[in-house]
Formats: sequence, C-alpha cells, structure tokens
Amino acid sequence: PPADSDALRCAQPHPSDNTSESELTPMTTAITTARTHWSRNRGYATAVLIAATVIWGSTFAVVDYVVHTVPVHRFLAIRFIIALVCLLAVRPRALRGLSRQTWRHGVIIGIALGIGYFLQTQGQDLGTVPTVAAFITGLFVVLTPLLAAWWFKTHIGPVAWVSIAIATIGLAGLTLKGGRIDTGAIYVLGCALAFAIQIVLLARWSTPATTVSLVAIQILVTAFGEIISTSIFDGAPSASSFNFGGGQWLAIAFLAVFATVVCFLAQTWAQGLMPATQAAVIMTAEPLFATLTGTVLHERITALQIGGGALVLAAMYIAELAPARLGGRESAEAALPHLEP
Repeated sequence: PPADSDALRCAQPHPSDNTSESELTPMTTAITTARTHWSRNRGYATAVLIAATVIWGSTFAVVDYVVHTVPVHRFLAIRFIIALVCLLAVRPRALRGLSRQTWRHGVIIGIALGIGYFLQTQGQDLGTVPTVAAFITGLFVVLTPLLAAWWFKTHIGPVAWVSIAIATIGLAGLTLKGGRIDTGAIYVLGCALAFAIQIVLLARWSTPATTVSLVAIQILVTAFGEIISTSIFDGAPSASSFNFGGGQWLAIAFLAVFATVVCFLAQTWAQGLMPATQAAVIMTAEPLFATLTGTVLHERITALQIGGGALVLAAMYIAELAPARLGGRESAEAALPHLEP
C-alpha cells in the first residue's frame, strides 16, 4: 500500500488531462472513496497498535506475578510451546518449504531472542520491579543503532551519542537501589542487549516473504531451548510440575496467546498501514503503560527510578525520531516485529 494518502492525492485527475467529463466523475469518485477507505483503515491501524502496546506494557506485571510461583525455565517453555501452537494454527504454512539459509538465520536470531527472554524473566524473578524492567528493556531502542554501527562498521551520528549519554544517566537511576546496583536490573540490561542483537540480525536477514517464518522459527528455538533448560535445572517433568493454580495458567495463556501471537499479527497488519516512525512513537510508549499498570497494582518505585525512567524514555524518543527528522529516514527498527516482553 502507499505510505499515505499523498499517492492518492497525486493521482487525482486534473481538468487539463485528456479525460472526458463523463470519465472524470467516476474516476474522481473512485479516488475519493479509496482515500476515505485508506484514512479509515489507518485510523483502525493506529487504534490496534495502541491496544497491542497497552497489552505489552501490562505483561511486565503479569510476568512478575507468574515467576514468583513458577520456575523461570518451566514458565518460558510452557509459554512458547503454547505460542508456537497458536501461531501455527493461524499460519500453518509458516515453517513449510523454507530454505536452509532461512532456517539458519532463524535459529541464530532465535538464540538471541531466547537469551533475552530468559535474562528479562530472571531479572524480574530476582526482584526487579515491572516498571523498572520495562524501562531498562526499552534501552534496546538506544543500543540497536550503536550495535549496528559497531557490527557493520558504519558511522555513529551525534544523535545516537546524545541518546546513549542520556540513557546511561537514566540507567544509573534505574539500577541503583539503596546505594547498590540491583542485580536483577543487570540481568534485564543483558536482555536489552540480546534484543538489540536480535533486531540487528532481523534487519540484516529478514524480508517481507520470510517475516512470519522467522518469527515461528524464533519461537520454536526459544521453546526448545527452554524445554532443555527446565529439564536440566528443574529436573525431569512430572504431573506435579504443571500443578499450577488457575491464575498462573490464565496468566501464561494470556502471555502466549495475546502478548505474543495476537499482538504480533496485529502489529504486522497495522505497520503495513502507517509509517515506521509513527509506529515507533506508539510502541515506545510501552514503558509508560507498564508504569500505569504498576501504579494500579500499587508498585513501589523510588523518585530516583522515576527520574531514570524519564531519561530513558527521552533517549528512546530521540533515538527513534531525531534521525527521521534530520535525515528524512524512518527508523528501521520500528518496522521489525516487536516480540517483547
């Protein structure tokens, strides 16, 4: 589809064209109808992406609820098995007829994704509150251009350095807890780095034709890795291994079905109808929705952490918006699948 309705506006016939009046009216009507339909769909897409971002923001609190009663590896294994089954139910051909290169790329990206999910979940299990985890995870927006520049030997512009400096100060506010560094926050910072690696690899290897397949492979690799990990660290599974309460099962189902599969498919559809920068602005609000959820649940955060979160959020917006405004380019990261938390 066109980037916006400007293409339709440019296609509007002019009276000077070699077009008879009888042909002009139906053509004008058709273009007007198409423009109206496009604007309406774009409005729907914005609403859908906002809804997905709200869900993603709430998941930090949901994960925090689950990991205090369910072992981390077992929780992640169950979550991603359910997610894989649901995704293949919706897209049954996602893993069919793929080349060896696609499988190789998907496995490598999936390893980065799986490590990121483990570090994020382990960090919350160690006591990092959901709001802080959300802001630290959001640092992948700042880390991605830095990592890409180092990896592909490209120039790091001043905007990237400014965002990194602001994010570093904000990170200090988020990770300091009573004068000490929060151990769980370090795990979550590792998660942000892993997600940045995943995004850089996606930018390098993903194509529109392989997007869904790569996501399916990533979920498969993460599920497989967590099945092995839970067998090693939690022991061989038995009937009692899955004897969770109804609340835990409901939370895991929500994370697998809605936060992973439904939100991904919704994002894929929505981003096809809007510029990547607009999508980035919406999705960068994820930590704000995490904060709102934490406030509703009476989560305790310090003034220093609030200030640190505000600086991280500012760095995220600078990293996303400034390059587009200065260089006329839209953020490449924003157009890629969002798969966290």
